[in-house]
Amino acid sequence: MGGGMGFNDQTASSIYGLYISATYVFSLLGGWIADRLIGPQRAVIGGAVFILVGNLLLTLGRSNAFFCGLFVIVLGVGLLKPNVSAMVGQLYPDGGARRDAGFSIFYMGISVGALLGSILVPLCATRFGWSVAFSLAAIGMALGLVYFLATRSRLPRGDTTSSAPITPSAWRAVLALLAAVVGIVGLSLAGKIHIDPQLAATVMAWAIGLFALGYFLFLLRGAGLGVDERQRVYVMIVLFVGYAIFYAGFEQGGASLNLFAERYTNRTILGWTLPAGILQGATAFYTILLAPAFAGLWLALGKRGRDLSPAAKFAAGLGLLGLSALVMVVASHLVMSGRKVLPTWLLVTFLLQECGDLCLSPVGLSSMTKLAPRRFVGQAMGIWFLALALGNNLAGQLSGEYDAANLASLPVLFLQIAALSFGGALVLGLLAPRLSKLMKGAQ
Repeated sequence: MGGGMGFNDQTASSIYGLYISATYVFSLLGGWIADRLIGPQRAVIGGAVFILVGNLLLTLGRSNAFFCGLFVIVLGVGLLKPNVSAMVGQLYPDGGARRDAGFSIFYMGISVGALLGSILVPLCATRFGWSVAFSLAAIGMALGLVYFLATRSRLPRGDTTSSAPITPSAWRAVLALLAAVVGIVGLSLAGKIHIDPQLAATVMAWAIGLFALGYFLFLLRGAGLGVDERQRVYVMIVLFVGYAIFYAGFEQGGASLNLFAERYTNRTILGWTLPAGILQGATAFYTILLAPAFAGLWLALGKRGRDLSPAAKFAAGLGLLGLSALVMVVASHLVMSGRKVLPTWLLVTFLLQECGDLCLSPVGLSSMTKLAPRRFVGQAMGIWFLALALGNNLAGQLSGEYDAANLASLPVLFLQIAALSFGGALVLGLLAPRLSKLMKGAQ
């Protein structure tokens, strides 16, 4: 309440969860626009422009412009996120180890960007203010866009447009969406629309959950699948739920854990106060450091015939998340005794969380491509985005349970996350043998 937009914790956490989850929801739309209308290159260019404009709106520092900026950024990420990944795959039409290596470079690049952003933006915000920090993000996207335009000739030819037939109805739908965006932005800037973030987050959580439930029911009842295919859909459902639970805890990094870093962590180093946001960069650093080690671990177990099933790996990831929450329970009790704690508590928490994520995220992506019926693989990956969206949304709502006026609510929040994580790990661990049998025939 002493800076920024002056939101209370509940509103800020709802905005955070809603914003992150919406980027995954709109990735479904961005993939469809690229596939049916404009191709991935143009989608990436359009997405970069939206992200740039959205960050410029954030620099204005007004509440209505702030929400508009987030909305425009969400649309931009929805266009850019799925299609830049698709272009990496198109660089290696023969597949094999070269494609795996290419995606490894791509993933490391993302992690380097996340690390740099987590360092530079908080430093800039602390020194010059949030408007300048958001300008830094806009400048970074502008540089990325210029570089992409200068080097796009190296990408495979024929990648600039969609291979699917373009229908007038499809264009009408996109134009209607753009008109709605312009209308919403205009009305918001004029102060005619007032957004309730907590209500919007709740509505989106229910909408995502019901949509996913409806889609899985369609696969089981109305898609004409064989017995083996339907059995694998049940495994997909369990992994979907496990992934959403994991991200409800994992994404506390930008919500309750960020508030903890700001208020209850001793960040003074030789007379200089470390901005709280920089600590979030630990996750990206751990990813760069540990991703090759986990890949090597799975390969080594596979060679010895001891590779864990996807459900077992999910159980391990949720267990590590539960341990990280217990670390924060102890740290919270130390804070309740009236003292600030060292950043090492958060660094250990982020380490355990990232180890858990490396047990889930790559395994989940791989498993969904194996489990999904062949003619529904693309849709299944879209549903996987919804698991991330639901988890991120729930993360914001969970963080909203913390009451700054009541410190006792802090350990209660982390105990809830620990109980949810350990409960999920136990269920998945018990179901792992059965789920392995249901995966019969998955390649």
